[in-house]
Amino acid sequence: MFLNLLRDFGLTFVPLFVAMDSISVIPILLTLTQEMTDKQRGGVIRNGLITALALGLVFIAIGKGIFIFMGITVNDFLIAGGLILFLLGAKELVVGKMFEAQASMGDNVVGVVPLGTPLVVGPAVLTTLLILNDQYNILIVTFSFIVNLLISWLFFAQANRLVKILGRGGVLAVSKIFALLLAAIAISMIHRGIANFPVK
Repeated sequence: MFLNLLRDFGLTFVPLFVAMDSISVIPILLTLTQEMTDKQRGGVIRNGLITALALGLVFIAIGKGIFIFMGITVNDFLIAGGLILFLLGAKELVVGKMFEAQASMGDNVVGVVPLGTPLVVGPAVLTTLLILNDQYNILIVTFSFIVNLLISWLFFAQANRLVKILGRGGVLAVSKIFALLLAAIAISMIHRGIANFPVK
């Protein structure tokens, strides 16, 4: 029983960790908060993670209901979600960033948008949550999601120190690796979605 729970946790934790890719958010976080005090930066991080938590939990709770209401199948979402993930990963690899960050936004707004969403919990994480929720126990998925948010908080809280250790070049290199993994997961999702379509 315990081993099964541990296995399911691992199988839900890893895709969410890759999709959330907190390390790649650090350079954007530093850019957005470069003129803020430590206290202000902490407030931005707190607001962002609260936003991400609320959005993720709501999606876990009603995501399937939305599918039933709109007549969408998991295979449809696998393909559509896979395309979105692939485009996000490809944009990171080619352009160097998934989203445009605007440093002129207010302190409170920056925590919600773009940090909370779409940087921490965006299309990649929402897609992954919905797919995992269909395959595993909702409590395991929720726990994995919360653990990933806690890891994000640890990364963000130590952002300045991490950049000093890795260097900006190191952070960018790690971001490219995560983007490549994200693109590979996207191709796998598209393949599974097409393969699972019923043959008439």
